[in-house]
Amino acid sequence: MPVPRPLHLAAEIGGRPRYDAGHYTRLALLAERGNLDFITLDDSFARPGPDALAVLARVAPGTGRIGLVPAVTTTHTEPFHVSSAVATLDWVSRGRAGWRTAVSDTAAEAALFGRRAAAPHDELWHEAGEVADVAARLWDSWDDDAEIRDVATGRFIDRDRLHYTDFTGRTFSVRGPAIVPRPPQGHPVTVVDGTGAAARETAVRHADVVLVRAEDPVTARTCREEIRNRAAAHGRSPDQLRVLVSLPVELHTGADAVGLARLIADWYEQDAADGFHLIPADVERDLPLIVDGTVPVLQHHCLLRRFYPGATLREHLGLARPAGRYAARSPGGRHAPGAAGRYAQSAAGRYAQSPGGRP
Repeated sequence: MPVPRPLHLAAEIGGRPRYDAGHYTRLALLAERGNLDFITLDDSFARPGPDALAVLARVAPGTGRIGLVPAVTTTHTEPFHVSSAVATLDWVSRGRAGWRTAVSDTAAEAALFGRRAAAPHDELWHEAGEVADVAARLWDSWDDDAEIRDVATGRFIDRDRLHYTDFTGRTFSVRGPAIVPRPPQGHPVTVVDGTGAAARETAVRHADVVLVRAEDPVTARTCREEIRNRAAAHGRSPDQLRVLVSLPVELHTGADAVGLARLIADWYEQDAADGFHLIPADVERDLPLIVDGTVPVLQHHCLLRRFYPGATLREHLGLARPAGRYAARSPGGRHAPGAAGRYAQSAAGRYAQSPGGRP
């Protein structure tokens, strides 16, 4: 019996800081065994621990299907570097990357960098939206066919297929182009916790997946409808947006795991959400119960798939791969070379020295 509307399931795998990459790989593989769409790994400048994006880049080669979504703080960091790092994760994972935008609003975190004082929450989320915007523009600054990799002629890039972004925001400007080729997914999946008002405005403009917190299905359904309507008002297709309810879970037995499946099914059947982002109280205890208890019940009731429909996170979520925004500017997708051409020539010189045309 086919699933009438796919139920999307994700889980957070963070907790107390761990410095063993194998720990996170084991959790990711466990979630992959349960056919979860993606895992998230929380992060902030306010606590010790390894960088979430770097951790999941290490996890990527040890997994095969699960989506990988680290928290990435857009405050105090350079948007160009954020874009490059997320694109790199997409390449390392062969198209399974996402990123959850986060902001930093404390004086203590600002002091770590010494560049500027802490800013109000609304300003930080406006900046986060601009970072999401320019990241997408940088991912598009290489056409899909920009790479030539011709070692014999020393040409790595078609310089006419690189593009300026020429973005100017309130707190930064980026000219581009990117230094990383266009990611396998075109755009890695952008995830935003849209529970707060300022974050929600960023989410409806830029997110592919919006996380919301709600205590009952009626509230969740109201949030979902509002988010879809506001996205449509910005010219976006609501059907290319997924709204997931973030649920804290604390499971001690298989009977609690079955109860969670019943709750998910009940909320889902009331159109409360497109899926659920589960946040275990103790990930090493709760995630196995979710995978071995909650998931089979949902599968038995034909609410959750039994296999991955594709290879990329966008395919898991049923989201289209976006076309490059600059590729159609002129016939053949070509654009003025300028500085991009000079970059291409210097890059060819560097890359042509190694086998395969890459450093």
